[in-house]
Amino acid sequence: MSMSKKVLVADDDPAILDAIKMTLELEDYDVDVTVNGETIYKMEKVYPDLLLLDIWMSGQDGRDICKYVKNNPHTKHIPIIMISASRDIMQSAREAGADDFIAKPFEIDDLLGIVAKYVGKAD
Repeated sequence: MSMSKKVLVADDDPAILDAIKMTLELEDYDVDVTVNGETIYKMEKVYPDLLLLDIWMSGQDGRDICKYVKNNPHTKHIPIIMISASRDIMQSAREAGADDFIAKPFEIDDLLGIVAKYVGKAD
C-alpha cells in the first residue's frame, strides 16, 4: 500500500474548493484546501505533490504565488496547475511558470486527468 498523493488546492471560492476536494478524495488523493494564498508562502517541510492554484484570489495573484513556488529551491519541483475562468489562462499560466492549466468551468474528468498526468493515479 503506497501513500496517497498530496494535493493542495488554493482558490477563494469555497464552493469550488469543496467540489475539488470531494472529487479528488473520492479518487484517494490526500487533499488540503486554502482560500488564502499566504498559506503557500508559509509551506515548510511537508510539501504537496501537486498544487492547484486559482489565478485570481482575493488579495493575492496566483501568478505571483506560482513564480514564488517555482523560484524556491525547496518547492520548484512541485507541479502547478493554474485554474481560472480568465480567457487568457493559457498565456497567464505559461508566463507564471505553471506546468499546466485548466479553465473554469471544467469537467470532473478533465480535472482528474490533469491531476493524474502530473502525480499519477491515486492508489
